[in-house]
Amino acid sequence: MAVSPPRFDDVAALAGMGRDPASVRARIEAMEALLERIIVIPGVRQPVGLDFIVGLVPVVGDVITAMMGAWIVWEARNLGMSKFQLARMAANVGVDTLLGAVPMVGDAFDFFYRSNSRNLKIIKRHLEKHHPGTVTIDMPRR
Repeated sequence: MAVSPPRFDDVAALAGMGRDPASVRARIEAMEALLERIIVIPGVRQPVGLDFIVGLVPVVGDVITAMMGAWIVWEARNLGMSKFQLARMAANVGVDTLLGAVPMVGDAFDFFYRSNSRNLKIIKRHLEKHHPGTVTIDMPRR
C-alpha cells in the first residue's frame, strides 16, 4: 500500500501558513512585531523594529520596509477586508514610506509613526467583527 505525500495545505496549516483567518492573523502579528518592536532601545525604553532600523539606509531601506508593509495589506486583502479599509492601510504604508524617505526628518518620523501597528489595529477590528474565533487576549505592554 503506497503512502501518499502530505498535501501542501496540511503542512502549511501545521507551520502557521494556512489560509484560515487565525493563521493569517498570526502571520500579520509576527510581521508587525518584526517591523515595529523587535528590540528596545536602552535608556529610552522605546521599542523599534526593522522599519526604523532598515529605514536608516537611504532609499533601499525605505523600499524594503514599504514592501514588507505592503505584504501586510496583501494579507488583509486575502481576509476579505473592504476596499476602504485596504485604502486606509495602503495610505498608512504610503505616508510612512514617503515621509520616511526624507533624510533625518524621515528617521524621526519612522520612530514615532508606526504604520504597521496602525494597520494591525484595522485588521484586528475586522477580525473581531467577521471572524470572532480568531480573537486572542492581548497582554498589556510595559
